[in-house]
Amino acid sequence: MRNIKRKIIPVSLCVSMILGSQLFAENTNTLLEEVEVLENSNYYIENGVTEGVDSYTTKSMSTSTKVDLSPKETPQTVMVFTRQKLDDQNITSFQDLLAKTPGVTINKWDERVMPTARGFSVDYYLFDGMPTYQQTANDIDLAVFDRVEVVKGANGLMTGAGNPAMGMNFIRKHANSKEFVGTANLSAGSWNNYSSMVDVQSALTEKGNIRARFVAKHQDKESYMDNYEKTTDVFYGVIDMDLTDTTYLSFGGGYEDLQRDGVRWGGLPAFYTDGTRTSFDRSKTVSGDWTYWDVKTKNYFADLKQYVYNDISLNLSVSNREFDTDTKLAYFSGKVNKATGLGIGSPSRYTSERTENENNIDLYGSIPFEIASLEHEIVVGTMYNKHKVTKDNWANANLTNVTVDVLNIENPYSNWTSSGNNVLNQTTQKGTYLAGKFSLMEDLKLISGFRVSNWEYEAANGVGNREFENEITPYVGLIYDIDNNHSIYTSYTSIFKPQSFKTANGDYLDPVEGQSQEVGLKGEYFDGKLNTSISLFKIEQDGVGEKIDGVFVINTTESAYRAASGVESKGVEFIASGKLTDNLGLDFGLANFEAKDAKGNKFNTDSSRTTANLFAKYTINDYRFGGGVNYKSKIYSGTGANEITQDGYFTNDLMAGYKINKNLDLQLNVNNIFDKVYYERLGANSMVYGDPRNATLNMKYTF
Repeated sequence: MRNIKRKIIPVSLCVSMILGSQLFAENTNTLLEEVEVLENSNYYIENGVTEGVDSYTTKSMSTSTKVDLSPKETPQTVMVFTRQKLDDQNITSFQDLLAKTPGVTINKWDERVMPTARGFSVDYYLFDGMPTYQQTANDIDLAVFDRVEVVKGANGLMTGAGNPAMGMNFIRKHANSKEFVGTANLSAGSWNNYSSMVDVQSALTEKGNIRARFVAKHQDKESYMDNYEKTTDVFYGVIDMDLTDTTYLSFGGGYEDLQRDGVRWGGLPAFYTDGTRTSFDRSKTVSGDWTYWDVKTKNYFADLKQYVYNDISLNLSVSNREFDTDTKLAYFSGKVNKATGLGIGSPSRYTSERTENENNIDLYGSIPFEIASLEHEIVVGTMYNKHKVTKDNWANANLTNVTVDVLNIENPYSNWTSSGNNVLNQTTQKGTYLAGKFSLMEDLKLISGFRVSNWEYEAANGVGNREFENEITPYVGLIYDIDNNHSIYTSYTSIFKPQSFKTANGDYLDPVEGQSQEVGLKGEYFDGKLNTSISLFKIEQDGVGEKIDGVFVINTTESAYRAASGVESKGVEFIASGKLTDNLGLDFGLANFEAKDAKGNKFNTDSSRTTANLFAKYTINDYRFGGGVNYKSKIYSGTGANEITQDGYFTNDLMAGYKINKNLDLQLNVNNIFDKVYYERLGANSMVYGDPRNATLNMKYTF
């Protein structure tokens, strides 16, 4: 009953606010945001929505500051994966998305990814503007999202604590049609990859003021890797209601069941016992047919928008996400005998059951106003986030200095050597924020704000509990319109990130602090259909934990750390996305950085310093053709005789589509067409191959 109550309360609060707000709504002429009716369509497209619009860019986004800004008005490097871009490149999952994001190195461990951008870990994500502790092993399906907005650099104004790398905001689909419409998709691809999806929406009332949408998808997939199988089931539903001319309410939920068998836990060994490099076929993994890694995700959400006077609006969003993870895994640490092919070292076997729950509340007001014929807008709000681990059970079996078949680790069901329960814990963030767009002159705008955050970690046993109060994160940006097509900008924001490292006395290090600075030039062409930007950035972090060799935390065997003077990352990025002509679409991103620690040593050398992604599509009558090029520069891991290096490499993609009639469409995507052999992670016991050449044929029926 406790869980049920928790889910009902937010909806009850929404209803209460709606009823109370009618006193304000009666005397205002404000209407809900204008929507665009597409020609020959039943879709009503709100500002920023990309579904149903043949575009690689968007009119507005609010990920950076909560204020709706065009890409040209946002004083940071931004990009958006529109619904059209996702479909054209056949980007269907979170990991696919990361691979096609300029400036990102995936760093795939197993089912987990540890992405980096601008030299730092990407560790914060948002769903409809609500921050989440996205699971690294949860390869979420993108079928339920309209678009994904990407903001480079620090984003503490909206997320609170986090690394200064990149933020990704996943924007859900909504019921935008007053008629019954939908799509049905069937696809088949390499390695017995089959999927089916249905996406339908309809009005529930004659006037169309209450609408519903439902998405369901099933996928079965094998792999180029031995034993690997993947099954995904996705269900999503949402109801959108125009309750009055000034009141909008939306609520919905989703469920995703991700089951993976024959999985990796780590990668292949890199060295033979004679010190030379191993050479495994891409089909081989350190695993067994008994291994699996399953994740079940449930989510619920509700959004309320109420206009109270003229264009002033009150907005309330609540959400709940629950993760259930179940794993049985195998790992090997050591080297391989070249003659026998057997591993000599330490195999490990591990099982885990873990449940996490996350709750979000975001309440804010938007206040647009005009002074001296210049437009301004202020957003003020408060945000609450609680992430709680409610179950974390494990068991393992470890052996040392043994000879084993690393490609078929023995089934461990009967011989676990130890087990236990990790300490349950919860992390709570509370924040109050203020952001605004101020027109200093007609061509000069100030985007500014700040956030006051409270962060608290509580462990069930009381060990490691800590709290930080009234941490201030400022944000300031200036944008000057040079002419109708170009603007220059500069921005600054600070960084705040708690750490789990301890000093020799057993005290936790203070949070990492730092700053992110950026300057750039932006362009908007062809009536907003093409957006470009070039930026220079500099990120500094102070107080980064640095290990003290030979020193341990008092009365423990845990290594001690000290606060180092930090890490600096500098670089440049270029983005061009949109349409060059009515027939030619372009999506291009190039990023370069260099990151060094306080001693001048390269930082995160397994992250590519230069990355580039290019995709272009040309449409002629009912035919369309596209192609892509992806580049990753040299990376390396380890030192001396243990150093592993991968040179820079290119992969190439192709796409072709044919619209048979107004209802039926076919599309073929081929990735890595030249079958380039490369690694997505390097390490002595973590060599992970990238995907070989693969193809997918998709049939889409629209009704």
